[in-house]
Amino acid sequence: MDNIDTLVGARIKERRLAVGKSQRDLGDAIGVRFQQVQKYEAGKNRVSSSKLWEISRVLDVPIGYFFQDCSNPSTGVSTPETRFEGDPMVDAEARQLASAFLRMPDERRKALLNLARVMRG
Repeated sequence: MDNIDTLVGARIKERRLAVGKSQRDLGDAIGVRFQQVQKYEAGKNRVSSSKLWEISRVLDVPIGYFFQDCSNPSTGVSTPETRFEGDPMVDAEARQLASAFLRMPDERRKALLNLARVMRG
């Protein structure tokens, strides 16, 4: 498989974990077995455009999210246009925070959200 397939697969896995879904959950939602999701995430099988569209819908991200760390195909250089700076999930720390937040009990989530509101002013 191509390097792009590996990058897209890694982004699928990263987002799936951030939203707290299992491979089985994602597979059920897009009509494939969890083993196929494993292959997508490992870059062993190429994700079709229609499946990637479904994955983006299920994981609630724009389809471009999966390509954000890819190079510009004409130059091979990553450019600002290839990144989604308006999307907080671009930042690694934001993804870690979101992942931790989703695993917290409701009471702690509310407390953390209130703290964030106070801190932003």
